Amino acid sequence: MEWNAVANFIKPELLAIVAVCWVVGYILKQTPRVPDWTIIYGVTLAAIILVSLTLGFTAESFLQGILCGAVAVYGNQLVKQVQKSGDE
Repeated sequence: MEWNAVANFIKPELLAIVAVCWVVGYILKQTPRVPDWTIIYGVTLAAIILVSLTLGFTAESFLQGILCGAVAVYGNQLVKQVQKSGDE
C-alpha cells in the first residue's frame, strides 16, 4: 500500500491534527520520565481526543484519531530511518 493511499483515509480537515500529534510525540520523546514504548499510546490518545473534539464523539472519530496518531508516528519513523540510512 502506498503512502498516498493511507493518507487518503484521513479526512483533509484532520491533517493539522497529524502535525499536532507529531509535536506531541516530539515533546514526549524529550521528556526524560516518559519511556519510549509509551509514546505511541500518548500520541494516539491525544489524536483520539483532538479528533473527537473536532468531529464529535463517534465511532468514525475514534477511527480517524487512531489513523491520525498512526500516520504521525509512521511519518516520524520514516524520517528517522531515512536519516539513519544516510549516516551509514
